[in-house]
Amino acid sequence: MITKGHREELERQQYRIVGEHSAVKVCHWTKQALRGQGMCYKFTFYGIRSHQCMQMSTSLSCANRCVFCWRGTKAPVSKEWRWGVDDAEKVFEGSLLAHKKLLTGFGGNDKVKKTILEQARQVKHVALSLTGEPIIYPKINEFVKLCNKEGISTFMVTNGQYPEAIRDLSPVTQLYMSLDAPTKDLLKEIDIPLFADFWERMEKSLDYLAEKKHRTCIRITLIKDLNDNSLEEYAKHIKRADVDFIEVKAYMFIGESRQRLEEKNMPLHEEVVEFTKRLNDVLEDYDIVSEHIPSRVVMLAKKKYHKKDGWHTWIDFEEWNRSLGNKDYSAKTPAHFVGISGKGTKDVLEKEEF
Repeated sequence: MITKGHREELERQQYRIVGEHSAVKVCHWTKQALRGQGMCYKFTFYGIRSHQCMQMSTSLSCANRCVFCWRGTKAPVSKEWRWGVDDAEKVFEGSLLAHKKLLTGFGGNDKVKKTILEQARQVKHVALSLTGEPIIYPKINEFVKLCNKEGISTFMVTNGQYPEAIRDLSPVTQLYMSLDAPTKDLLKEIDIPLFADFWERMEKSLDYLAEKKHRTCIRITLIKDLNDNSLEEYAKHIKRADVDFIEVKAYMFIGESRQRLEEKNMPLHEEVVEFTKRLNDVLEDYDIVSEHIPSRVVMLAKKKYHKKDGWHTWIDFEEWNRSLGNKDYSAKTPAHFVGISGKGTKDVLEKEEF
């Protein structure tokens, strides 16, 4: 799937290639958690412990060339799967092994507690969002079922260009779909899709998202002065998808995106908050729940997640493992993670208790 040059480039960036088409990398927030310097927004919003989360993808290929993506021109793009297919068990076991090897270097770091490192070697969550489009892996359902069997939660991100794959996907703990623009012309400009019928595919994906019984989420990557408009159009798509959660996250000026966008396109956290408030004004069934300032992201949830004793956006992972989405697996969100402050974003770090 990838050229020798692209493989070498990824390995220099601390990626580890698994088989022919998968990859693993230790997330920034996994490293922060190991050092006791805070966890990612998924902990704040959903209760995921970052030091026990493996970041990976089952496919390095994608059908888009998004302007905000860090990926370089060597990264593979394709509408169809044109490569050999690794067995799901090979991808699963190989990814866990590669992840654990990447963690080995933390053993000599005096800032890392041995108990935390030992916990980190026991992967409890998989973030299928590293690079490429994981849902197109032909054996993705076998991979997801292996995760479920081992009691590992799955958080998958898709670009919405493969609606039938969304329709046929086995239960995942939370399925994200990127909604990168509110209109057809703008989506074409931002995502640079390979599919001629990209808009119709996106709309069909929204419909299939609405049919899912497990948790679903719309992700909006906010690019200042580009897609931070047309609130009513965004709201129309969100209502169509009937998702449980919405995350509005700032575009980050990193990687190859710096060749296509400017630093001024990266919103401050205050600007993400302001956009989210305006979006919330045109959504009847949602409310703003929480924020993660270092990541410049704000989360909204359906009002059904607000119960008598407060918000329940966290996940009861034991219930998830028992029911695989057939029952409510929400848990109470700690009160100190609820609300937005509107603070600034200059090199902010949050220290969370384990």
